[in-house]
Amino acid sequence: MKRKLNLLLCIILLLPLDLSAQDKQVKGKVVEAETGESLPGVSILVENSTRGVTTDVDGTFEIRVLPSDKLIFSFIGMESQIIEVKNQTYLEVAMHPTASELEEVTVVGFGTQKTKDLVGAVTSVQPDELRIASSDLTMALAGRISGMIAYQRSGEPGKNNVDFFVRGVTTFGYKNSPLILIDGIESTSNDLSRLTTDDIQSFNILKDATSTAVYGARGANGVILINTKRGREGKAKISLRVENNLSTPTKDVELADPVTYMKMANEAIMTRDPLGTVLYSEDKINNTLKAGSNSYIYPANDWRKILFKDYTNNQKYTLNVSGGGGVARYFISGAVTHDNGILKVDKINNFNNNINYKTYSLRSNVDIDLSSSTLLTVRLFGNFEDYRGPLKDGDEMYSLVMHSNPVQFPAIYPKDKDHEFVNHIMFGNYYREGQGAYINPYAEMVKGYRDWNRSRMTAQFEMRQDFSKWVKGLTVRAMANIDRRAYMSVSRQYTPFYYGIQTYDSYTNEYKINMINGSNSQSGWDTGTEYLSDPGNAYKEISSNFYFESVLTYDNILSDVHSLNAMLVYMLSERIESNKNTTTLQSSLPFRNLGVSGRFAYTYDNRYHTEFNFGYNGSERFYKDQRFGFFPSAGIAWSLHNESFFAPLKNTINKFKIKYTYGLIGNDEIGNPYDRFFYLSQVDMNNASRRAQFGRGDVNYGLNGVLVNRYANSEITWEKSLQQNLGFEWEFLDAFQINLDFFKQKRTNILMDRSFIPETMGLSAAVRANVGEASSQGVDLSLNFDKQVTKDFWLSARGNYTFARSRFDIYEEPAYKETYRSRIGYPINQQFGYIAERLFVDDEEALNAPNQGFNSNVMGGDIKYLDVNRDGKITAADQVPIGFPTVPEITYGFGISAGYKNMDFSVFFQGLANESFWINYAGYDTNGRYIGISPFVHETQVMKVISDSYWSEQNQDIYAFWPRLSNTINNNNAQTNTWFMRNGSFLRLKTIEIGYNLPKNILNKIGASGLRIYVSGNNLLTFSKFNLWDVEMGGNGLGYPIQKVFNVGLNLNFN
Repeated sequence: MKRKLNLLLCIILLLPLDLSAQDKQVKGKVVEAETGESLPGVSILVENSTRGVTTDVDGTFEIRVLPSDKLIFSFIGMESQIIEVKNQTYLEVAMHPTASELEEVTVVGFGTQKTKDLVGAVTSVQPDELRIASSDLTMALAGRISGMIAYQRSGEPGKNNVDFFVRGVTTFGYKNSPLILIDGIESTSNDLSRLTTDDIQSFNILKDATSTAVYGARGANGVILINTKRGREGKAKISLRVENNLSTPTKDVELADPVTYMKMANEAIMTRDPLGTVLYSEDKINNTLKAGSNSYIYPANDWRKILFKDYTNNQKYTLNVSGGGGVARYFISGAVTHDNGILKVDKINNFNNNINYKTYSLRSNVDIDLSSSTLLTVRLFGNFEDYRGPLKDGDEMYSLVMHSNPVQFPAIYPKDKDHEFVNHIMFGNYYREGQGAYINPYAEMVKGYRDWNRSRMTAQFEMRQDFSKWVKGLTVRAMANIDRRAYMSVSRQYTPFYYGIQTYDSYTNEYKINMINGSNSQSGWDTGTEYLSDPGNAYKEISSNFYFESVLTYDNILSDVHSLNAMLVYMLSERIESNKNTTTLQSSLPFRNLGVSGRFAYTYDNRYHTEFNFGYNGSERFYKDQRFGFFPSAGIAWSLHNESFFAPLKNTINKFKIKYTYGLIGNDEIGNPYDRFFYLSQVDMNNASRRAQFGRGDVNYGLNGVLVNRYANSEITWEKSLQQNLGFEWEFLDAFQINLDFFKQKRTNILMDRSFIPETMGLSAAVRANVGEASSQGVDLSLNFDKQVTKDFWLSARGNYTFARSRFDIYEEPAYKETYRSRIGYPINQQFGYIAERLFVDDEEALNAPNQGFNSNVMGGDIKYLDVNRDGKITAADQVPIGFPTVPEITYGFGISAGYKNMDFSVFFQGLANESFWINYAGYDTNGRYIGISPFVHETQVMKVISDSYWSEQNQDIYAFWPRLSNTINNNNAQTNTWFMRNGSFLRLKTIEIGYNLPKNILNKIGASGLRIYVSGNNLLTFSKFNLWDVEMGGNGLGYPIQKVFNVGLNLNFN
């Protein structure tokens, strides 16, 4: 019996051991099927039990199970999987997105929509396509986006923002540029230009009424919508990008040599007045540039080489970190850019006044799950710009090179025995009795510096509540944003000491110099100073912005065939500014907008799509009866590829969609923002121009009068834009995509000054009203090709084309007798001028031609104009529309990208057409600075193209490039005319890049997940009939040149 009890005890004791031996430890990892990235937070549950675990931040897990168990893997947004354990001890599970997650979505106004259901005209751009070797993002826009007209006029660091318009310019009112929204907040073009490409999640252009109507009063000129990146669950991912580049002008203006300059300067005097006195003697001409001549007595300055370097070096660094767990996710990024100018630095000065432009930005986007249905998003952003450069900006410094005499004096004189102890630079100049100093561009560049800095700090808080537990698809979101901006500038400068030749002994080749503007000088010039001082022009401005929006969204598939997307938005904004424009009570008041918007989109059976949008907005600019405006739009679309009759074609034509939209959009920015309360009059109660004097003898009294600066008009209201769009979308062979849109727009209520009010009414200020009208039409097209040709080789190609033509429909102007003088029917930005037939053969022909005096003595070699109305004289009545508009009507771009194994290559071309510009014969800018190219006027140098081809008594070429020379402005030749009109069309090799991704075996050694090294170039080649300067600069050819860039970079990633 005892033996039986012992045996039973052993069986009982061994039984648990035997049972426990049936379960086992199973390890594994869960990844996303498409990307191979780890999935943290995946729920793993043993079927028919409560036992389970979740994956850690690396996507790994451990669990004890029986061989007969089944594991259920589930994760939000992923298809659930059930896996039998059997005899497996390690599981690697690849999870696929759910059908709803696989559906592509597009960011639209105040939310997203399924791409397949879109009715509006929206262009999406991949952020990688916008990455170029520049600190200015807007430079990547030209030619890359269908529906966008973009071009660059300057290459100066910190000022090289591109001008861009959505579907051209359709208003001659105040604002014609698109609304820019970054993370839902209205931003400036400067904000866009400083945005880092690596921070961008999505970049979309909203182009028609249906897509922009929800922005009501702000959407008439199109919308650029940008969202920045957000964090995802998983361990920290680090990405570092470092770029270093060399930049050099794409093209420099060629100038004639100094000897030619002097000979032509003398000729310019004598050809107009044979009794005139020449400026330069034979001795000076013969000894300039002569071997052995004293260069301080016979200077021959190449001002461009003295002032500018051939190239400069720039750097860019970006770093971002993203990741998170089941409760919080984060995306944090920082960027530093450093752009330098090409100005040389004088080592005698103890400061560097070359253009030195730095930007710093820091972004933090954090998502926090307060509950399973409540999400808090906190976005913080700071951007700082620091600039140091010459007192005059880069454009003006380049202009000074062209407008400075190259032979009058040297840039500086070396110290001699009489001046060996001076503590300043001895700048060259030339004294003229009773006149000021000549411009010494080198002195202008190095005599001081200017600092400015700009900062922006943004804090955004967004709360999203999902009510799907109660009402499927219902979400409420509220967002508040505080934005503060500041700008300040200060300069330091000294007054240069100028020296000139006092005596010169040609036998000994010795000279003496004397100070022209010392403290005891009688020259009348400003006295030189040796130390920097504050000229008292410091400036600062600040603004504070508050924005709030709340959004109610309903997005649900009601049944197998019915899908509904609805949205209701409430928004308000307020901006307060303090700057040089806010000097009156009215201009200092806050800028305020208030609005309600909505969208209702319905899709039936993925075949028929309808959408209705509206914006109801209020603006403080208008009288109470006009203050609010309602702006509706509607659209329909038909997805033919989902029809049963289309089935035989679907393997070839994967998608075919037709869509049409129609709507009304508003614009409240119809005038100067600091002159905006149109329903209020502006009266100056103490105006000196209306001063009354009275009294007699030695006793005089006076009292300032009253002047009306603006008359109240309570009828002034919104500018309105009625827009239509007809679009087609195709996809072929799973590789080709084509989007084609035809658009029309009618702009009404454009604010204008009334021109038909008689002066006899005695009105002292212009009377304004919403009387102008304009229209536009065009087409935009995009083509894309993407193909994984083999396992190791992929190929993609892309192209886009935009044509947009505008016209004046109603424009208040005089009732011209000559109908061709009216702007009605012609494009906005169309130039009017004289038709130049040729140059006059000789003085006799000029004398017998129709009178075209223009207050100048017309001679042989001057421009001969066409007498259009045949009245025997050339007057304003002979001006006709000439050339294309000054804003291009056509832009396009195309490129290809390819990759083989670890290598990749891309090239992109950009072009524009239907644009004219004018070589500036003798003009001034808005600040009164001379910017013309007419030689010898204001000491302007001679361009080589002029010295090679100009009319003279010895060369009576009636089709020479340049008319008869003159040392003063010749008003006859200075008219806007076809002689100096040029076609701005061009094709440019915009970017080219070659990259290499290091193989995994090398990456594993350094612990990295990716390392790409690449070289690239920007603006390398340009094809154009115009070759005097970079054609894209248009009439600004004497400004700071557009830069050609050679770049090397690396992108290092850690997971």
